[in-house]
Amino acid sequence: MSWWQDTVCYELYPRAFADWDGDGTGDLAGATARLGHIAELGADAVWITPFYPSPLADGGYDIADYTAVAPDLGTSEDFDRLTARAHDLGLKLIVDLVPNHTSDQHPWFREALAAGPGSTARGRYLFRPGRGLAGELPPNDWQSAFGGPAWTRVADGEWYCHLHAPEQPDLNWREQEVRSAFSDVLRYWLDRGVDGFRVDVAHALFKAEGMPDAGPGQHQDPLRNHLMPYYDQEELHPLYREWRKLLDTHPAPPGAVAPHDRVMVAESAVFDPARLARYIRPDEMHQAFNFAFLEAAWDPAELRRVIDASLSAPGGGAVTWLLSSHDAVRPVTRLGSAMRARAAALLMLALPGSAYLYQGEELGLPQATIPDHRILDPLWERSGHTDRGRDGSRVPLPWSGDLPPYGFTTAKAERTWLPQPDDWAPYTVAAQERDPASTLTLYREALRLRRAHPAYDPTAAPRWYSAPTDPYLAFRRSALTCVVNLGTQPLPLAGLGLTGSPVLASGPFDGGTIPPDTALWLVDDTEPQHNEGDGHGPVH
Repeated sequence: MSWWQDTVCYELYPRAFADWDGDGTGDLAGATARLGHIAELGADAVWITPFYPSPLADGGYDIADYTAVAPDLGTSEDFDRLTARAHDLGLKLIVDLVPNHTSDQHPWFREALAAGPGSTARGRYLFRPGRGLAGELPPNDWQSAFGGPAWTRVADGEWYCHLHAPEQPDLNWREQEVRSAFSDVLRYWLDRGVDGFRVDVAHALFKAEGMPDAGPGQHQDPLRNHLMPYYDQEELHPLYREWRKLLDTHPAPPGAVAPHDRVMVAESAVFDPARLARYIRPDEMHQAFNFAFLEAAWDPAELRRVIDASLSAPGGGAVTWLLSSHDAVRPVTRLGSAMRARAAALLMLALPGSAYLYQGEELGLPQATIPDHRILDPLWERSGHTDRGRDGSRVPLPWSGDLPPYGFTTAKAERTWLPQPDDWAPYTVAAQERDPASTLTLYREALRLRRAHPAYDPTAAPRWYSAPTDPYLAFRRSALTCVVNLGTQPLPLAGLGLTGSPVLASGPFDGGTIPPDTALWLVDDTEPQHNEGDGHGPVH
């Protein structure tokens, strides 16, 4: 079994993780100093989001230089120290690759603006003439995922495509120079010792030939994403096979994993399980985020449907589960309570496959409310101040103390990158380390037990002990059984047909009854290995 098939990876958002130099913004040196927290949590790998030079029109996902470190986050030497420290702690290191678009401050785009229509420089991007009598209308009806048209007109009359903010012009992936340049980017970071890449908006690089209209309802129903002319095009897959071959063959420096153990993770917002599975065919990506699970309601039937569909998708490998990210509302807020978020964590970590945790998830942080004048997310402006965006999940972590900045930065910082709530003292790492009932303690114990009782086959469906119509979920993965009460009434454990001893509960458990919004783990090492993966079991 490859390490990534059953791994737990921790997402680190550097500007909000830990600040070393005291300017109020997290940095690579701060991350290096706090990596021990991730290792002690029990994670196997860390994914660090973009740390490259950026004007920050979209939180660092608008990149001006793909082979450098943003000055406010440190230096290339700081990155090397981070890599070395991660490897010393036994952590794999994954970095972000953002290939769909560059920053509008990237040298290529500046050159494209200066060169004019029909130039080679513009060929790297998606420039098109407009429609209408004088080209005054966008080339088609495509909408940005951030709101408004996906086109901006430049001074000479042409329009350029941006599926996100106008400061993020989309690249033309049918241009060989673009492909060659990104292969060089991959080699550069592999040479610096990274163990893999998370590929941003991996479903969007190629747009349909002719760029036809997409029609109404864009970005409103994620189940239709794969039908959009700017998503999930067939040309993606030969490209990812090229990258996979590069990862599998490029020499590894000391300390990094062997080439065949490197990993590529697709951030692909494709919700049809069969189509998502194509990204993780044996010669393409290794993992693809399961956003259908992240966005599922707190409902046993819906969760069961998503889990079954994900694990039975044809041709797919191990499923990659997640409950949160820097783009999502934190589970405590999205699911409606801390109790549900804790139970959801045990549900996710019991499922076969890999799991991604987002910083602060292990502390049970709720979504923070950001004052209007401090909002940085472009969604706020693009939506006409109706969508507050994602900043509430990107607030700096609370490490210690009773008041902001809670140990995130030194006393000399006048303010942090985003403001922290005044009532977060109970959420700090220091406060939770002393509390056996804290969310941090729950996550540490869950990851310890998960490692002690690994899945025999991380690609196999679990044995279900609940029916699709039951108000609870109960399933077994190898020696570990998970029961989650999603109903409104207490659930007696006796009579469920389960074996094993209770070892961990997400909330109060009296030994016989599971309260609503509570998950319980049981361990039984006596069942033979061959019983895993039959997809069914006693149903009550």
